[in-house]
Amino acid sequence: MDNNNLIKMANNIGAFFKSEPDRELAIQGIEQHIRNSWEPRMRKQIIEYVQQGGNELLDIVSEAVLHLAKKA
Repeated sequence: MDNNNLIKMANNIGAFFKSEPDRELAIQGIEQHIRNSWEPRMRKQIIEYVQQGGNELLDIVSEAVLHLAKKA
């Protein structure tokens, strides 16, 4: 899948959870959503994007992806 599509989808998830006042809960929600809803190739691609310094994601999304990478 094209990185731009993944970035857009991930940022949309992040925008939804951004209203959560507890930042850690928001990050956990994003991580859980990506883990449950995205196929493994998509998860791998977004993790690689973040690990290679991709910077088009919302901060909370990048953090969630890094948490996801630790558990992958």
